[in-house]
Amino acid sequence: MSFVHKHQRFVEAQPALWPQTHMLRLRALVVLLVLLLAACRQTPAAPKLLVSVVADGRERTFQLPESMTVEEFLKQPEINIQVGDADRLTPPRFTQLSDGSRITIVRVTEENKCETEDIPYSRETIQNEGFAPGEERLSQPGVNGTQEVCYRIPYNDGVAGDRIQVGQPKILKAPQNEVVVVGIQTNPEPVTVSGTLAYINNQNAWVIQGSSLNKRPLTTTSNLDGLVLALSQDGRTLIYTADPVDDQEFVNELWLTGTGQDSTPVKTSLTDVLVAEWQPAAEDTISYSTGEVQAIAPFWKALNNVYLMRVDPTTGQSLNIKPVVEESPSGLYSWWGTIYRWSPDGKTLAWARADAAGIVDADGKLVPLVSYSYFRTQQNWSWRANLSWSWDSQLLVTTAHGSPVGSEPPETSPVFNIVATDTKDQLEATIVSGAGMWTAPQFSPKWDAPSLKYEYGALAYLKARDAYNSINGEYDLVVADRDGSNADIVFPPKGQPGISANIQGGLTNQDYTWSPDGKQIALIYDGNLWMIDVITRVAHQLTFDHQSKFPVWAS
Repeated sequence: MSFVHKHQRFVEAQPALWPQTHMLRLRALVVLLVLLLAACRQTPAAPKLLVSVVADGRERTFQLPESMTVEEFLKQPEINIQVGDADRLTPPRFTQLSDGSRITIVRVTEENKCETEDIPYSRETIQNEGFAPGEERLSQPGVNGTQEVCYRIPYNDGVAGDRIQVGQPKILKAPQNEVVVVGIQTNPEPVTVSGTLAYINNQNAWVIQGSSLNKRPLTTTSNLDGLVLALSQDGRTLIYTADPVDDQEFVNELWLTGTGQDSTPVKTSLTDVLVAEWQPAAEDTISYSTGEVQAIAPFWKALNNVYLMRVDPTTGQSLNIKPVVEESPSGLYSWWGTIYRWSPDGKTLAWARADAAGIVDADGKLVPLVSYSYFRTQQNWSWRANLSWSWDSQLLVTTAHGSPVGSEPPETSPVFNIVATDTKDQLEATIVSGAGMWTAPQFSPKWDAPSLKYEYGALAYLKARDAYNSINGEYDLVVADRDGSNADIVFPPKGQPGISANIQGGLTNQDYTWSPDGKQIALIYDGNLWMIDVITRVAHQLTFDHQSKFPVWAS
């Protein structure tokens, strides 16, 4: 076939293929034009965020290319804002920032500062029956104390906030209270008082003779320390211990005074006396035990000795001194001291220590009759039991620390029992169980007119209202037969607060005493002296200023 012929066939076939090919090319051209137009159109810029920062006394605004958290924002190199650990950042670091967000940074610092401040003194009022009603006297001027107080002071952007106290203040000097003594009106009922009843009031020795209306002070120095107050058997002479003028040199001084109207106190030659009493059936003879002064509480160290001294009751002059028990500064809690008590016939001397009680033999040795576990106080005092003899000098009654009630150690047992012992046969018997730490049992004197109830005399004691909480608990005054039977509460009346034992000053408590005829009991109740009739239960208040303690009674 010739070329002309081939070309003619191609042309003839072309009309069938051209429309399809043309359409494809046209579409491709349109797409290409669209793409070119899109490429030529300018892309719009992304929106930018404005964020302000307030810190270090000025405000700055930053433009962010995109949203981020506060934490991320602060890490940007161009921001250059440091936030300390104590600084306060608002809003928190995890907050997502938006346009117009505001970040505030408060610089927080602290200052520690200590200052010396005054401690204001307080005014203390003490009632005193020795002053006229309404009369006031300044007994002690008030002096402010000082203390060091430390504070932490926060600063917010340099502005000080409220001070915050750090720890407890350090006392540099304790304040001295102002003490004002005020006289009060007293109206005791007229009650007959047999013999001589003496007591301490406002650190002075007082006496009542004949009638409750006849109260008068024997001393006016206001320095009795409460360790010793004892009447002679005839009630004519009183011995007492008082703080010395130089309290660094001696524990105390022993003084003597008559109980008559015109008596004048005189100082004896004795100092550092912890226990003293008149020896019965011996003329003008005092027994005493001494200690040594020390700088820490209780400000004495007992020597646990005993001496007898005959004294001139007019001048206080020592006529003769005789040793009875040698010094024994060692032993369990011996630093507190040994309690001594003469039998009524003056022949036997009883003693009590932290863990035992007994009598002194002819050689001056301590023979135990009652033994018990010591009581651990964990304080600057040591418990001692009171001692009391029956009027016939046959029986000795005291308090013994009882056995544990549970798994507690013996030295912390809360039980205290009243026990009696026959000094000849050395037979021990428990009279009252769970009477209390401060029960202080006392045999009565011989009754002048025995009653059917107490034919051979009576036994008085303080009974704890809670036997297992008797250290600081309340007590009732109980009177019973000598063997503990027929026990009755005689004071206070039912429904009234109980008796609180007073152990301030002495080696043990002296809260009540029998009258010489055994018919009445003088008792300290709420700081006042009361007199209770043992049979009728009638009670009379004798003092009213709440400052009385340590009653003693003699013929």
